[in-house]
Amino acid sequence: METLMVDRVHSSLRLFMHRNAVFLCERLCAQFPSETNVQLLATCYLHNNQPYAAYHILKGKKMPESRYLFATSCFRMNLLREAEETLCPVNEPNMEVPSGATGHYLLGVIYRCTGRISAAAEQFTQALTLDPLLWAAYEELCILGIAEDTDECFSESTALRLQQEHTSTSTLVKSNFANENRVLSSRVSASLGDISPKQIKQLHANNIAEVSGYPHVRPTALHVQNSSTSNVAQFDTPSPTAAQTSSIMPPPLFRNVHAYQNTVSGDAPTKQKTNGVNQPLRRKNIDEARLKKVSGRLFNSDSIPRRSERLKDTATNSNSNTSQFGGNGAGHSSGSRYEVIDEMWTDNISGISSSVSATDGRSFEQDKAERILLQDSKLALGIRELLGLFRTLGEGFRLSCLFKCQEALEVYRKLPESQFNTGWVLCQVGKAYFELVDYLEADRYFELAHRLSPCTLDGMDIYSTVLYHLNEEMRLSYLAQELISIDRLSPQAWCAVGNCFALRKDHETALKNFQRSVQLDSRFAYAHTLCGHEYSALEDYENSIKFYRCALQVDERHYNAWYGLGVVYLRQEKFEFAEHHFRRAFQINPRSSVLMCYLGMALHSLKRDEEALEMMEKAIAADKKNPLPKYQKALILLGLMKYEEALDELERLKEIAPHESSMFALMGKIYKQLNILDKAVFCFGIALDLKPPAADLAIIKSAMEKVHLPDELMEDDL
Repeated sequence: METLMVDRVHSSLRLFMHRNAVFLCERLCAQFPSETNVQLLATCYLHNNQPYAAYHILKGKKMPESRYLFATSCFRMNLLREAEETLCPVNEPNMEVPSGATGHYLLGVIYRCTGRISAAAEQFTQALTLDPLLWAAYEELCILGIAEDTDECFSESTALRLQQEHTSTSTLVKSNFANENRVLSSRVSASLGDISPKQIKQLHANNIAEVSGYPHVRPTALHVQNSSTSNVAQFDTPSPTAAQTSSIMPPPLFRNVHAYQNTVSGDAPTKQKTNGVNQPLRRKNIDEARLKKVSGRLFNSDSIPRRSERLKDTATNSNSNTSQFGGNGAGHSSGSRYEVIDEMWTDNISGISSSVSATDGRSFEQDKAERILLQDSKLALGIRELLGLFRTLGEGFRLSCLFKCQEALEVYRKLPESQFNTGWVLCQVGKAYFELVDYLEADRYFELAHRLSPCTLDGMDIYSTVLYHLNEEMRLSYLAQELISIDRLSPQAWCAVGNCFALRKDHETALKNFQRSVQLDSRFAYAHTLCGHEYSALEDYENSIKFYRCALQVDERHYNAWYGLGVVYLRQEKFEFAEHHFRRAFQINPRSSVLMCYLGMALHSLKRDEEALEMMEKAIAADKKNPLPKYQKALILLGLMKYEEALDELERLKEIAPHESSMFALMGKIYKQLNILDKAVFCFGIALDLKPPAADLAIIKSAMEKVHLPDELMEDDL
């Protein structure tokens, strides 16, 4: 009963019938309350999204599997301290972490969530050492920015170790299988030893009756104690099944039932006897998993009399009619029939034992060695192919997490087409272009990823931000509705909805949607950051700082939150704080032109103009299409009274952003300083024609009206 219920529970879990699995397993634990069954019930609860129920039944359990399941329940309930104490007890520091690589991975996630980055990295590294194919552990190391090169992680030595582990596992399985066979053989032999001769004859008779109904019943070979049958067992015994172990079955009567039926009934084969040397070898597959090969000499060798002749002599001497093999004739002597069958069985065994030559033995061993060598070569090839794929994917992801996006793109392009055209890879390519501020290419790859895998939600939050920057209001609205229809409980969907409202300048509604995303997943750092952006747009800097810090608690390397804090402090004119946070963001993402520019702005506000100018040069070199560092460089040059250089920079900026009103306003101010008033008025007029923001409109008008006044009477607002 217990075995049946356990099997039904596993079947329900495989078929995603979680409620049914919970019900059956509760009955199982009520009837058989072992800790193993309790573990199975906890597994059912976790599959059914009931971690609190698993927590209740596993509390206080000491088995490794119970500890791992309990820690998983605690993690899902956000009881991180209790989960950590379960995996790594303080009072028992030498106790091993349960479940091997997965246990170390879970402990690493707990350390990362509690801000212990070095301890988390150690656990992820340990998990990857135990299981080199645990991709999640390598992914976490990449996110932390401390992953080692993939050539070292997925190296040739790793392939050899995996092959050895697989080989040792296969050997252990085969050894256990052989042990089970030996146990079964001893049990059958002991059982046959306890049966009386009369019962043995009755078993033979039953088997004969079953053979007459062939092919509904197939004879099965089992071990017996007779020493002469050892060779038979070596070549012909199939794997024992549950049905075979539950009852005692006689040995198989013969290889070809119909041939022997004809032989016993007196219908001897008409085929002419051929020379055993010239006759081709006749091979028969008894079991596909245990291929055994026996030559045709086993039954047609010149050294062995034909069975039909022996059976005919036996039948004549016994004066019995055996033509109805397995029949129910009342006048037949059952004892003579049993003797005939026993003789045939004994002759069959002796024939097999004497006919297996040394050549056949060597041939069998050679075939077995070749087969093992072929399997090992296929295994080695498969492991190397898999590790090669992991090397490419891992290296691309590692470079992307280090914001070396151009190098990451080059690595991803090395993937085969079947792997490149998948949702995960295309989203990674889209993210790389997003970090490079190439929104058109990012849009292209995100759209392709969404088309190939429309139900993949990972990365769709970044895709919605790409559409936000491209001012694609209609497409962004459609994407948000589509994601909501797929999964209303995904944080990515509500981020898309929030970006849609943010594009419409409805910051309050956008904020509500971003907060909904945070409620669905409190460990989603990007949702916290988007909330901070909206509070900053509403000039609620206190709440903005709060959400940015929450994002950093989730992910310390989330540079967007560091950047957001820097912008808030820059607006509050806390320039030292702004410079600190911009520098932290720049250390995480040292190739971002935007971060370089804002760091230069903070340095310029601190009157460190030379450093600011150097940073602006780096920002321009990092992204020549970014207009902001060129404009800020012109401002710094204006402050240093290098008017000609500032004008040259603005002329280059005009080629990139010809419709920027602030650029023409700054050019007008420089011409005013150079006392070229007609050009100053001309530039101020163009700035007004380009419809500047309301805040800048009044300043530009005031500067234009006072263009003929001395410089000391003009307000320095531009």
